[in-house]
Amino acid sequence: MRLDVRKTYKLFIGGKFPRSESGRTYRALDHKGEFLANIAQGSRKDARDAVVAARSAQSGWDSATAYNRGQVLYRIAEMLEGRRDQFVSELQALTGISEKKANLEVDAAIDSWVWHAGWSDKIDSVAGNMNPVAGPFFNISTNQPTGVVAVIAPQDSGLVGLVNSIAPAIVSGNTVVVIASEKLALPAITFTEVLATSDLPGGVVNVLTGSEKEIAPWLASHQDVNAIDTEGSQNAVELELKAAENLKRVIRPGSYSRNGSQGSLQHILDLMEVKTVWHPKGH
Repeated sequence: MRLDVRKTYKLFIGGKFPRSESGRTYRALDHKGEFLANIAQGSRKDARDAVVAARSAQSGWDSATAYNRGQVLYRIAEMLEGRRDQFVSELQALTGISEKKANLEVDAAIDSWVWHAGWSDKIDSVAGNMNPVAGPFFNISTNQPTGVVAVIAPQDSGLVGLVNSIAPAIVSGNTVVVIASEKLALPAITFTEVLATSDLPGGVVNVLTGSEKEIAPWLASHQDVNAIDTEGSQNAVELELKAAENLKRVIRPGSYSRNGSQGSLQHILDLMEVKTVWHPKGH
């Protein structure tokens, strides 16, 4: 007879897997209340480290070609497909749903990555403008990434809700710090292993586990975070007030569906800024 190897999962910051600065963990339980694993409980210091990693990665990710970002997102879909069985097993263990429903959620997550990958080099073709102006000028409006985006992932979705919160932000060149669902963290952690073995540069996506109530206020008030998506927050109004301190862009709960395989172009655009360029016409 042998003992089970019970894993203690870590955070995902800067493309690496550090332990929480606080040293704390909490227990992940299945739908019957049985122990599954230990999960790192992120702290204020971990949130700060994640923002530093996201900021460091942002300029490089933004300067990559839109085509290249699309290829990276598609590679994530490929890697996710390769670990389908593990995600199905974890979703079933955590929620008690049927194998069919678990497979449908994994399908939706994979399809969402493919859908967002397809938008990477088409955003400005659809949403950019050549504006009519008086005078010998071209006036062009283009959509640019906002910067570092903090995300509170939906608390009732282990995988597809997480994916549909991350993908709309990074497809355009933003970087992300996301707080995963506290109770359904296991698929999020497995997903970080997918990211770590894909072509995604370290720091583009940083995943914190633990208490949203503890971590989120620090991200909302952080002066180097440019936008916050409060979908999974139980304290969205408080976070919005803190976000006002440096005029962060705020995505409110319920703004977009997070459960399907197809996202929203408007969700992508809401995490971008419109910038306008004037250029003289040649003679």
